Parts: sequence; structure tokens; C-alpha cells
Amino acid sequence: MLNFFAFIGRLVINFLTNCGRIALFLVDALKYGLLPPWYGKQILKQCIQFGFYSLPVVGLTAVFTGMVLVLQSYTGFSRFSAESAVATVVVLSMTRELGPVLAGLMVTGRVGAAIAAEIGTMRVTEQIDALTTLSTNPFKYLIFPRLLAGFTMLPLLVLVADIIGVLGGYLVAVYKLGMNPSNYLQQTAKYLETQDVVSGLIKASIFGLIIALMGCYHGYNSGRGAEGVGRATTNSVVSASILILFMNYALTTLLFEK
Repeated sequence: MLNFFAFIGRLVINFLTNCGRIALFLVDALKYGLLPPWYGKQILKQCIQFGFYSLPVVGLTAVFTGMVLVLQSYTGFSRFSAESAVATVVVLSMTRELGPVLAGLMVTGRVGAAIAAEIGTMRVTEQIDALTTLSTNPFKYLIFPRLLAGFTMLPLLVLVADIIGVLGGYLVAVYKLGMNPSNYLQQTAKYLETQDVVSGLIKASIFGLIIALMGCYHGYNSGRGAEGVGRATTNSVVSASILILFMNYALTTLLFEK
């Protein structure tokens, strides 16, 4: 019995310890990164890597999500003669939930893993130590540009994903299900509010920061050798995905609580 409670205690202590380390890591990155000088080329490079190169995978995910959502919604609502609600369900689902969450998870697999692998390799090959020797702060040069890119680029990706997802739903609704184009667009615009779009972009900013933070943290604290880099990459993707799902619930409760 005592061994069971000791096991639970170790889990709680390890969890709180890791949370504290991540928080201190974020504080150090912001403390050093917000002070000049800034590495503009690094920031621009990471923004392109995080945003532009992620457009294809995010766009494909969004368009097929919108298409499937229309088909499933139409199947359900047709049983109650409520086909007119399909457009509203699609646009609200994409802007509030599916756009930010799916984009965040896809970018986690593409960019978060790459960040952890890149920084982990730099740790193993002692390139981070070389930066320190050359009087270049690793937090300012490596960590902060990635955090800033994640915080600013994912909302732009989500905005594009929302548009593409709604467009995909429109195409299926009009050309496959035979719905009236003008009625579909009217229903889409009628019930969509600014808060719905803004809440999704707020979520995307937090998710982008989480993706970059987990990738940087696990890569920076990577173990030695190829096994250590692989473990850091896996841990960054898993932890970022879990945090995105958890924060999605927390932010939804906060933003839409009556």
C-alpha cells in the first residue's frame, strides 16, 4: 500500500518539477529574447519554416475536413429536415474548434518534431556550447525566434485553414448534395460572429507557442547520441499534442462560458 502511494507521489513530484522547468525555460527565452539585439534573419527564417512551408499540409487537412463535415452533417440533419443548418455547423466548427486544433496537431508533427530534432542534434554535436563560447546567447539566437514564429504564424495558418475548410464544404454542399449556393452562403454569414473567428485565432496563438516551446525544450535538454535525439523528438510531439487538446478544452471553457 505504501509503495502505491510512493509511486503516486513520485509521479506528482516529477510532473510538477517538469512544469517548473518548462516555465523557467520559457521565462529565460522571453527575458533574453525581448532585449536587443535581435536576429532578424533567424526570425524571418523560422517564420517561413513555421508558416509558409506548413501551408500545403494544413490546407489539405482543412479542405477535406470541411468536405467530410458537410457530408456527415447533412446525413444527420436530413433526418430532421434541418438541412439549412449544415452551413452554420460547418463554419462554426471550423472557426471555433477544428481549424485551430487540426492545424495545431498537423504543425506539431511537421514543425515541432523538426525543431526538437534540429536543436537536439545541435546539443549532441556541441554546437550550442560553441554558440555560448562565441558570446551568442542560445535562448536569443535559437529559442526566441522559434517561439515568436509559432506564436505569430499559426494564427495565419488557421485563418487560411478556416477559409479553405469552408470553401471545401461549400463545394461539396453545392455540387454534390445539390444545395442552393446563395442560401448556403447566407446561412454561413448569418450566424458567424467575430468572436467565433477571434477565439479560434487566440487558440492558434497559444497552440503555436506550445508547439515551439515543447520542441525547443525537449531538443535543448536532449540526451546524448541518436537515441537521445529520437527520444526528444518523440517527447516533443506527444507533449505538444496532449497540451493542445488540454488547452483547447480550457480555452473553450474560458472563451464561451456563459
